[in-house]
Amino acid sequence: MSALIELENIGKFYGNIVALQGVTTEVHAGEVTCVLGDNGAGKSTFIKILAGVHQHSEGTLKLEGEEVSFGSPREALDRGIAAVYQDLAMVPLMSVWRNFFLGAEPTKGVWPVRWVDTGKAKSVAKAELAKMGIDIRDTEQPVGTLSGGERQSVAIARAVHFGAKVLILDEPTSALGVKQSGVVLKYILAARDRGLGVIFITHNPHHAYPVGDRFMILNRGKSMGNFPKDEISRDELVQMMAGGAELDQLTHELESAGGGG
Repeated sequence: MSALIELENIGKFYGNIVALQGVTTEVHAGEVTCVLGDNGAGKSTFIKILAGVHQHSEGTLKLEGEEVSFGSPREALDRGIAAVYQDLAMVPLMSVWRNFFLGAEPTKGVWPVRWVDTGKAKSVAKAELAKMGIDIRDTEQPVGTLSGGERQSVAIARAVHFGAKVLILDEPTSALGVKQSGVVLKYILAARDRGLGVIFITHNPHHAYPVGDRFMILNRGKSMGNFPKDEISRDELVQMMAGGAELDQLTHELESAGGGG
């Protein structure tokens, strides 16, 4: 099956500063591609290239077999690439259904007199959330009353409803506890099962491994490898993320210091 997105040797430079270099991976429909790395690894630059915020400096980016370079986030969105950032772009005091549509509400009436079809907006939001397995009792409640995991799930369902083919999730579990992280991971799988290509950006291999089909590891702007799940174990992923040898060296030094005290 051909990939939705193919990245080959993608790089991004700001003058002499290398933000990203040598990044190669694929995103397939109905699969989760996990991009792992610590702070400063290049994850944000990677997202911004795919989402049309920045253009890559080298390499090729293909969408459904066609080479592309997005000039703006709107261009990327129009081609079916939706990014859900950590700050979620939601208005806490506004209702769940208002946040679900955010300016794209269904309307009724005849131009020039048109108004928001509130009833339809509420029922569509509730139905779309239900399809993702999200049970919101009242879509009139302010989105700020939802838990962090539920807010993430509303953003995911919104992207699915508006026709995303590729869903980029920027550290969706970073500020959440264990239970709420589990909620978000469940919705990542729901989006995958709806046929989307999901890109899950995270620094947590324990969250990535259960849901991922493919793993790319970034370190200081460079790719440390791109692995299908059957080629890497959870322990190997953790070891690569932790910088293996560096961690062993640190452990040794701490033990030596402890022994001498």
